[in-house]
Amino acid sequence: MIDRALVVGGGVGGMSAALALARQGVEVELVDADPHWRAYGAGISVTGLSLRAFEDLGILDEVRAKGFVGGGIRLRTVDGSVIMESPPIPDDAPPVARSGGIMRPALHEIMSHKVREAGIRVTLGAEITSVEQDAAGAHVSFPDGRQESYDLVIGADGIFSRLRHQLFPEVPAPRFTGQGCWRIVAQRPPEVDRPEMFLGGPVKLGFNPISDDQMYAFILEHVPDNPWFEPEEQLDHVAGLLAPFGGYVSQVRAGLGPDSMVNYRPLEWLLLPAPWHRGRTVLIGDAVHATTPHMASGAGMAVEDGLVLAAEIARHDDLETALAAFTARRFERARMVVENSVRIGEIEMAGGDQRDANAMLGNTMQKLHEPY
Repeated sequence: MIDRALVVGGGVGGMSAALALARQGVEVELVDADPHWRAYGAGISVTGLSLRAFEDLGILDEVRAKGFVGGGIRLRTVDGSVIMESPPIPDDAPPVARSGGIMRPALHEIMSHKVREAGIRVTLGAEITSVEQDAAGAHVSFPDGRQESYDLVIGADGIFSRLRHQLFPEVPAPRFTGQGCWRIVAQRPPEVDRPEMFLGGPVKLGFNPISDDQMYAFILEHVPDNPWFEPEEQLDHVAGLLAPFGGYVSQVRAGLGPDSMVNYRPLEWLLLPAPWHRGRTVLIGDAVHATTPHMASGAGMAVEDGLVLAAEIARHDDLETALAAFTARRFERARMVVENSVRIGEIEMAGGDQRDANAMLGNTMQKLHEPY
């Protein structure tokens, strides 16, 4: 149905769509605004839905090699005492029953290598300046004066998508939730063999292995005024947030330094109502359903988007029908992740019963195990 496609944005969602379409014989060009095509941030958690999507994309073995794949969870009190831990995951359990973590730059390296291997044209340091659409195609202008025509343009340019603003100028800006997320990288004690959560503290604290010898910590802080943290202040601020916690957290705190790779971002969300396309241009990933990290499913949802989009294009003879089917297939799943993630954050900020938040998390993750 389509011969040429342009993917705008070289993150997880954009690369997934590019790879999935290239498999079908589509000539794909991927453009990214960063001339160095870098991935920022520390570690990310990958739940079962993400691991299943990585397997379907063909990168699970590399994720296992460069990250950590295990299973289960362990809950601790503020002083580090174990409250509960889930039973071991069987060796033959499918990826969707497991969980893990990986450094964001490591995941980017895996996926970008696959993109290059697939022969996908990659144009860096360029943002499209305009898209004009008609029955013959989507006609795209680039800053250097180059003009190209494509059968399909895919906007995967993130939560602050410029392409979304061009297509849907009436859509409100992403909304700040009132929470900020800190991430740091630390040496992994041998006992941290699965995701761990510390309950009852002044902030939400969790750890997740990301390799044989490293883990990352995530700290969710209530910051209703959405303050700016100067880079030189960040280590001391994180040290203060970790101070109330016992167990191995005291060693993590003592080891804070330049290698900790402190990363902070205010948590914002966005859910674009249907449709997610206009003409020959469609949006995917954070450009249409940006969520908070409470479900640890952002990467997996972005990969699923790329795979489902390619599948619907292959299934239908008409592009308009395919793009509408893509949105119909993805909307309720995305809505559930976004709205439930935001609701869990609201419970945390209000000091509500953590059991309610945990029940919502568990129920949502169970539903996400269903086929996408």
